[in-house]
Amino acid sequence: MTPSAAELLASTTARLAPDPQANRLVPLISRGEASRETLAVLALEQRWVIAADRRSFLHLAERAAATPIAAAFFTSLAEGESLAAERMTAFAEACGVTAERTRTYDPLPGCQAYPAYVSWLALNASPADAILALTANFSAWGGYCARIAEALRTHYAFPDEARAFFDLFAQPAPDLDSRATAAVSAALDEGRLDETAAHRYGRLLQCYEAMFWNSLRAIP
Repeated sequence: MTPSAAELLASTTARLAPDPQANRLVPLISRGEASRETLAVLALEQRWVIAADRRSFLHLAERAAATPIAAAFFTSLAEGESLAAERMTAFAEACGVTAERTRTYDPLPGCQAYPAYVSWLALNASPADAILALTANFSAWGGYCARIAEALRTHYAFPDEARAFFDLFAQPAPDLDSRATAAVSAALDEGRLDETAAHRYGRLLQCYEAMFWNSLRAIP
């Protein structure tokens, strides 16, 4: 029996769940052992990621224009990145990041591999396959954000506004989930979904996600 869209999203997310040991930084932040400099570099790298991902999602929305359900999913992601950019400002300021440092900062290749691959997906993957891969990855990202938000409160005494970026992604997103399910369901019905390709894309996203965090782990 062919699985439903909801079942396929759930099973793909479970299959692509990262090894608990893959991310070597978030446990340090959770224990309050990461330096303020590491948090500052996290803020600087995220500024690059947010801007790049927003453009990638907008491009995917354009490519999916003939399928309004999928286009709405990517448009929602782009809008989320715009909100994330606003909330990142308070986190960066709490980390002591100045406007001058932001302007002159040179990003780390290991951190920017993830948005570079999202850009590749925006250019090369079918929108339906990208939805499945991205949704599976978001589960791990949301878990990391929840742990960081709690650590910023308990170990680093960051105010609410400085934690808002991580709270945004840690919260459930039922509207986004329903759009992903509807888009995957339509793709299944029309034979537009390549599960093998989507799984491959999702696996690479998880690898690049781990690379992002572990590149930051090397910061003193």
